[in-house]
Amino acid sequence: MFDIRRSMADVSGLPRRRSLRRPQTFLMLDLMIPTQQILGLRFFNGNVDEAVAFMHRHGGYLVAPSGTCFARLREDEPYRCAMLSADLAIADSGLMVLTWRLLRREKVQRISGLKYLKQLLAKLEREGSARVFWILPGTRARQKLLDCFRSEAFAVKIEDCYVAPQYGLEVDDRHVLARIEKDRPAHVVIAIGSGPQEKLGHYLCENLSYRPAIHCTGAALGFITGEQVAIPDWADRFFLGWLLRLIAQPHRFIPRLIRGFELPWLIARYGNALPPVRLRDQKSELPPSPKLRRDRR
Repeated sequence: MFDIRRSMADVSGLPRRRSLRRPQTFLMLDLMIPTQQILGLRFFNGNVDEAVAFMHRHGGYLVAPSGTCFARLREDEPYRCAMLSADLAIADSGLMVLTWRLLRREKVQRISGLKYLKQLLAKLEREGSARVFWILPGTRARQKLLDCFRSEAFAVKIEDCYVAPQYGLEVDDRHVLARIEKDRPAHVVIAIGSGPQEKLGHYLCENLSYRPAIHCTGAALGFITGEQVAIPDWADRFFLGWLLRLIAQPHRFIPRLIRGFELPWLIARYGNALPPVRLRDQKSELPPSPKLRRDRR
């Protein structure tokens, strides 16, 4: 176990520590958490209050993959490792939940990243004492956050915000690691987008000397602060958040949406199992499109 009270003697060099964390599967089983395994990931199968309480009590890092993220499990090994190591995964993808129910006749409770983050912020506002550190994609997102929570019970301060750089395939950010070690916040919210944020959450958990609750919720914070298009509760409830984002930013969202169409095929083929890594020079296993089939005749 991590000793939360332990302080670092020297954070300047920040040597890489041997991880004491237990894999996601064992932690969930030990604590008798209801889960459903889909594509090798164990998704929490309770309600949002239970998910927030779990993270508040046990710390670690939470992931909320959207439907467009699953193809990345086969192509990006650091991302794959980060997803498998997460302490809690919530079913943000309505497409995944619906596909699983249609093909497997099993129900998975959907908890969107937006719903989860709203519930977390409400809990923190009620308590009013826990310190939160925010990792953001840019200065505009930071200003929106500061403006949005200026009058709240846990008003956000600029010193609690960090604008992340553009990360490469591997994430190694000793600047943010040193800041979190120094301030030791109880919660870290990472809102830099899917892929880099899960790798950063994994990196922080592997290298911090204590165990905060790290919430990788992607665009959800932008929906709340107004940095991105607002998603009403009814749209989130009926899995229509993607449609509002598509209307607001079609040039950005259409390519991501196309990638999401791979998810039903992945579930039909692999079910509970983790899909194998697809090598770069390996041909796609997806069935050819009708146009390609016509061209081959």
